Amino acid sequence: MNILVFAEQIDGSFKKSAFEAVSYASQIAQAHSGNVTAVVPGNVADDKLAELANFGASKIVSIKHDKLNGFNAETYAKVICNTATSENSGIVVISNTYSGKSVAPRVAARLKAGIASGVISMPNTSNGFVVRRGVFSGKAFADVNLTTDVKVLAITPNTFNTIENKQAVNIINAESGLADTDFTTQSVEINRVTGKIPLTEAEIVVSGGRGLKGPENWHLVEDLATALGAATACSKPVSDMHWRPHSEHVGQTGITIKPNLYFAIGISGAIQHLAGVSSSKVIVAINKDPEAPFFKAADYGIVGDAFEIMPKIIEAAKAFKNS
Repeated sequence: MNILVFAEQIDGSFKKSAFEAVSYASQIAQAHSGNVTAVVPGNVADDKLAELANFGASKIVSIKHDKLNGFNAETYAKVICNTATSENSGIVVISNTYSGKSVAPRVAARLKAGIASGVISMPNTSNGFVVRRGVFSGKAFADVNLTTDVKVLAITPNTFNTIENKQAVNIINAESGLADTDFTTQSVEINRVTGKIPLTEAEIVVSGGRGLKGPENWHLVEDLATALGAATACSKPVSDMHWRPHSEHVGQTGITIKPNLYFAIGISGAIQHLAGVSSSKVIVAINKDPEAPFFKAADYGIVGDAFEIMPKIIEAAKAFKNS
């Protein structure tokens, strides 16, 4: 079984989710005597491309084109489909990132393939081709059976570990197969927040709510995040009051995250907030209200004043980091 992976890159470097996707595909390939090919649109240096071989890709199709350096769902979908067809791929693996969510349905439509998004399991092929996916903001699961010849799997970031499986790699520079008429839209300008860990990729997230009483106290969140190497986040009321930018808002109406460790400081735990963070592997809630709903969802809870507790946790985190 040939498996194609769309390896997402930004400015010539791969995101962690790309290595997760290759590792996921590699495990399927090992179980079914298959091969893993990665397709990389955009100008990426060969030494960077070779990093994918560390996780199981034995062939890398590099499609260097200046107009593919910036993500474009329509053109990316076309080059992924062209590669899937030329490689006779039965499975296309895509990470369910913002870009992946845009490109995966287009790939499935072009290939007339069944698609499962938000995948959180390896395929079970004992009776069909069944994968589990999260639904209703992670509050439930659905097992779906893909019956088409070609299958598209959009896997949830931070769900599958990266596993080293070094391969001898064949890097091929392929033509894009695109014409000027394929570029119907063009990004004129992209402004990125730099120097911060993207929330969707963060393994640790420190988040604050109205319990911190104002933006002047946000240094408590930032100090703990710095000590832990974490990303910072906030609840919806905090972003609505402009204490923090909307880009840090996590929850059902904000960003859905799945870190290994989530600190909720002064956040009551409304159902809309929990919908976006409940898939965190370990949740720590700090709130002076012992009846706060978050304590029912948390793995660890601290009842007390955040302004007394946080300095002690920050001090302990710094001491641990320097030990």
